[in-house]
Amino acid sequence: MRPQTVSLRIKLNRVPRPATSNNNMAEKLAPEKRHSFFHGSQKVFEWDQTLEEVNIYITIPPNVPSKLFHCKIQSKHVEVGIKGNPPYLNHDLSSPVKTDSSFWTIEDDTMHITLQKRDKGQTWSSPILGQGQLDPHAADLEQKRLMLQRFQVENPGFDFSQAQFTGNCPDPRTFMGGIKSD
Repeated sequence: MRPQTVSLRIKLNRVPRPATSNNNMAEKLAPEKRHSFFHGSQKVFEWDQTLEEVNIYITIPPNVPSKLFHCKIQSKHVEVGIKGNPPYLNHDLSSPVKTDSSFWTIEDDTMHITLQKRDKGQTWSSPILGQGQLDPHAADLEQKRLMLQRFQVENPGFDFSQAQFTGNCPDPRTFMGGIKSD
């Protein structure tokens, strides 16, 4: 098996060490926009991801008290709905999650579900197994962004926000010995 060759063009800027500098770098590498999952012409939810989590955003109907909503997160399944009604979302997840670190909240008109990835650094093509997959170009961009997030986490004194990959991007979980455990 030949070693994997990756070309990464980076202009590294050493950043000052104030406490906020690392947060600012992380914000620069955060998802720029959410992906949308449609069923027919209806938007079911939006989602994004980081190295450690997948976030699902569902617009909730008006005039329904928030205490009537429920969300059940299992290792490989999620169910969302209004109590006493059939579930709005009842699907297997693309990959397993850590249920003890996953949670949901409702703020304003949005239910926000945070799924903690069991495999940190794994690039998800969709939160829902077999549905709404990102196209290959979008999936590649997502993997590149996660790889840069990994570099930023591992090298907090540098700014990777302007770095660019040329060619195929390696898997952030396994590249150069893999992600360091917490």
